[in-house]
Parts: sequence; C-alpha cells; structure tokens
Amino acid sequence: MSDVENRLSEMKLTLPPPFVYPNPSRTGCIQVGQFLYTSGHHPPANFGVAVKGKVVADVSLEEARKAAKASALNILASVKQKIGNLDHIHRVIKLLGMVNSSPGFDSQPEVIDGASDLFYELFGPERGQHARSAIGLAELPRSTPLEIEAIFEIRT
Repeated sequence: MSDVENRLSEMKLTLPPPFVYPNPSRTGCIQVGQFLYTSGHHPPANFGVAVKGKVVADVSLEEARKAAKASALNILASVKQKIGNLDHIHRVIKLLGMVNSSPGFDSQPEVIDGASDLFYELFGPERGQHARSAIGLAELPRSTPLEIEAIFEIRT
C-alpha cells in the first residue's frame, strides 16, 4: 500500500471503485509529460453522499461539502487506476469545482472546500495547497450537485 493510501486509511477514508466511462472516447485522466489532467468527477454512487439535486434547494451546504470530498476521492481512484501508485503525485496544481446551484446561492467556494481541504490534509501544505476556481451553474449533467476536475504534477 502506498504512503498516500496509508494516510487515507489513517483518515478513515477509502477510495471508491474507479468510474467506468460508458464511451471509449472518454477517460478519467490523461497524462501529458509530468502533468495529469482529470475529467470532471461527480460524487460516487453508493458512497453515502448526495448524488442528485441543486445545492441549497435539494442538498444542504454541509451535504454538498461531503459530496465534494467524495468527488475528490473519486478523482484519486481514477488517478490510481492511471498511474498505479498515488505516491507518484508530487503536487496538486489546480481544482475547478462546478456547483449545481439554486438561484441566489453564492457559497460555491464553501462547497468545493470539501475537496480542497481533503487534498490539503492528505498531501500537506507544500504538496496539497493548490490554485482553485469554484463556480455556480444552473444545471449539471444527470442533476449531480457538483463536478470537480483537477490537475496534478506527477513525479517522473
């Protein structure tokens, strides 16, 4: 087990199974040189978090934060599938969080903090601090409450 996975275990967290994309033209992540770009990841099904609804009308802020944390774990599952060992992640570079927002909801950054805080705690301040955008949208595919994509620097 990798050091990162041991740390996840200490945090009492597990990775979900990697998402299986229904179309061969899509994948969870692509590596270009030392950078790994992920597709947008939703909260995983059967993981005890909200997977449908607009944030604040259907999904509370706290539930959405938990869904963002679960989405970050979903991202890590795809990364592990691609590179084999999460210890190869040298740094979290950037997150883009998109929140399926009710009209008037303007706390998208607080929602995406669920993912940001996980990466910061898991990788520490030097490797886990990252640039980030958090935006609100009127709709997301399949009515998911949020979608997050990431860019990582990978050790070569």
